[in-house]
Amino acid sequence: MSDPAQRRAGVVRSHAATGGSPMPSPSPLDEATLLIADPGRPLDGLAAHARRTMALCLPGVLSVAEVSYHLRLPGAVVKAIVTALIDSGHLSARAPYTPTAGHFDVEFLQQVLDALHKL
Repeated sequence: MSDPAQRRAGVVRSHAATGGSPMPSPSPLDEATLLIADPGRPLDGLAAHARRTMALCLPGVLSVAEVSYHLRLPGAVVKAIVTALIDSGHLSARAPYTPTAGHFDVEFLQQVLDALHKL
């Protein structure tokens, strides 16, 4: 074991952050997945990082990447924490909103093109 004085401050091993649970292999979550907390679920019995994740998500919707940033943990570790919270019903995950392409106005696009040519 290394000398505690030589360890970097704030470094948390993955198995400690996930409560010893194994990392999920192929996770359906990606960094853009949106997380929504269930405010009715009790937080009793949750590990520290899971509690912090819930505290971050309770006021509104956050992405996995945002939770990772705030917890200062690698994305894979956060995915393991989030997966456990989804399995327990504390969080729900949604794909990020991406609007579908609509019809375009040919006349408007021609006006934009003409204006660009004038520059």
